[in-house]
Amino acid sequence: MTKYGAFPGSRPRRLRTTPAMRRMVAETRVHPADLILPAFVREGIDQPVPIEAMPGVVQHTRETLKKAAVEAVEAGVSGIMLFGVPEDAKKDAAGTVGTDPDGILQVAIRDVRAEVGDDLVIMSDLCLDEYTDHGHCGVLDADGRVDNDATLERYAEMAQVQADAGVHVVGPSGMMDGQVGVIRDALDQTGHEDVSILAYTAKYSSAFYGPFREAVGSSLKGDRKTYQQDPANVRESMRELALDLEEGADMVMVKPAGPYLDILAKVAESVDVPVSAYQISGEYAMVEAAAEKGWIERDKAILETLTGIKRAGASTILTYWAVEAARALR
Repeated sequence: MTKYGAFPGSRPRRLRTTPAMRRMVAETRVHPADLILPAFVREGIDQPVPIEAMPGVVQHTRETLKKAAVEAVEAGVSGIMLFGVPEDAKKDAAGTVGTDPDGILQVAIRDVRAEVGDDLVIMSDLCLDEYTDHGHCGVLDADGRVDNDATLERYAEMAQVQADAGVHVVGPSGMMDGQVGVIRDALDQTGHEDVSILAYTAKYSSAFYGPFREAVGSSLKGDRKTYQQDPANVRESMRELALDLEEGADMVMVKPAGPYLDILAKVAESVDVPVSAYQISGEYAMVEAAAEKGWIERDKAILETLTGIKRAGASTILTYWAVEAARALR
């Protein structure tokens, strides 16, 4: 005893004394294999085009995309999620270039598959927004609303051409009702039973998508609030989760990641399939902008955000820092 009372018997600080001690008792670890690199490939360019709102990220040419895929393999990253950016003149109301076997995304899938084979899990964004002149994720009806069931027919066609190109995983991101079931049937009926579906199960209508719109050259008019989820809702996500699993999703996703860690944790606790989280463009841009101002330590902040996402329950994380973080972790 001292005049101030008893000294503590339990001292949690003992397990924080050195870097080696902290590393040994760490409860959450991010591994390079947990990471997936989103990448944009743009038609009609001969040099990569920097994305102003996302320092360090570019719209790739076909050649630089292949180089990026090789770098991802060498860094130990598990997957690459491809987004196609067509020439503006090729966009139309139905997003026709999205189902053209020679469309930019399908060409890019073939390029990357030829370059790295099965050493990288090749994923593709299965959505129409990059290819429509109105920028919505589906086709519009006579009143200008997204027609859910007409869009499903287009998604079925997209699934087939992307699978034909050699993709390992399709990522339907449009938040149409029934999309996973229709895509699963389309893949199975065309001999692509082994192609997996990463369902964008809880994709919220978020303010953090802004830089992504630049990255894909979006032509969006209006907003996506009638099909993406309301940020206020939790039970809605669990309903979407149940439907996606019933329809045959192999993996599920929460997007964005950082502002929705509670949703991610709830989903992860509820399923026995892998759970992904997408650290989106706005999350990336905030860290990069604050670091540029000298307000935060960039490298530490990157790893801290990834650790938080993994701690919340993500099996894999889509992040624009995938290759850089993988190298740092190794």
